[in-house]
Amino acid sequence: MKRSGGNEKTAGLGLAGLGLAVLVWSNRRLAQRLVRQQQATRRLQQTHTQVVRQLQERTAALSQIGDDLQTVVGERLQVEAEIRRLYARLEQRVSERTAQLEAANKELEAFCYSVSHDLRTPLRSIDGFSQALLEDYSQVLDPAGQDYLRRVRGATQRMAELIDDLLNLSRVTRSEMQLISVDLSALVHNIADGLRQAGPERDVVFVIADDVRAEGDPRLLRVALENLLGNAWKFTGKRAPAHIEFGVTSRAGRPVYFVRDDGVGFDMAYADKLFGAFQRLHALSEFPGTGIGLATVQRIMHRHGGQVWAEGVVHGGATFYFTL
Repeated sequence: MKRSGGNEKTAGLGLAGLGLAVLVWSNRRLAQRLVRQQQATRRLQQTHTQVVRQLQERTAALSQIGDDLQTVVGERLQVEAEIRRLYARLEQRVSERTAQLEAANKELEAFCYSVSHDLRTPLRSIDGFSQALLEDYSQVLDPAGQDYLRRVRGATQRMAELIDDLLNLSRVTRSEMQLISVDLSALVHNIADGLRQAGPERDVVFVIADDVRAEGDPRLLRVALENLLGNAWKFTGKRAPAHIEFGVTSRAGRPVYFVRDDGVGFDMAYADKLFGAFQRLHALSEFPGTGIGLATVQRIMHRHGGQVWAEGVVHGGATFYFTL
């Protein structure tokens, strides 16, 4: 009985030890779990802190972007308002300038009418009475008096020619354009025939390229070619035979038309003066004219969106180029 009680006691102690070991093991596992949970909690807290910090930074950045965007939008609205104000002001100025231009055109038309009628009438009277004096009182006037009257007549006729040229120049500037396909070769042939009829004694050879066409106003282009060919005819007056050529070439892919002659030519140092009104490179005693023709040509080319320029050599002829 004593041995049996001892065994039971030993067995109880073993079970108690086993239970204690299990309890210790369980406590350790629990402690490890708690440590891991604490570590995870700290990591979670750190991550949460980082996320909150990043969120605050992003929120601040977005807020700054919103402020900047509001500033940009405000500035753009101000710019748009300023553009609208300037546009309205520009429209007002354009309207004012248009009205001024219309008034100036009306004044120019009135001036042209006055020149056409009020100034030319007394010129015709001066020329007519001077001619009457020469015809009816030539036996009374001495040679000096007759020479004075001839000079008066010459001056009035030049004045009338100048008035006509000025009127033509003003009409070129103000006339309405009608753009169609124009046969420039046919125009040149027609003008050349007129020059030959006006000066049958001249020995002039015309070389005219065939089937040269261009888009433009036929009336204005005729005026331009009449001036260019008339100049070529005039400045080849001392040469026999003289040669005048009309043709077309190409520069930078664009057609360039030209009128070339072998007349007296000009010094290229004065080329910039050729197209100014009343500009002359030759004395009136050598070649007649008013100095308006090339200015008229330039205005016609500008109205067509083109240009005109010239090349020449003294006593070696001249070439006038133009584009449309």
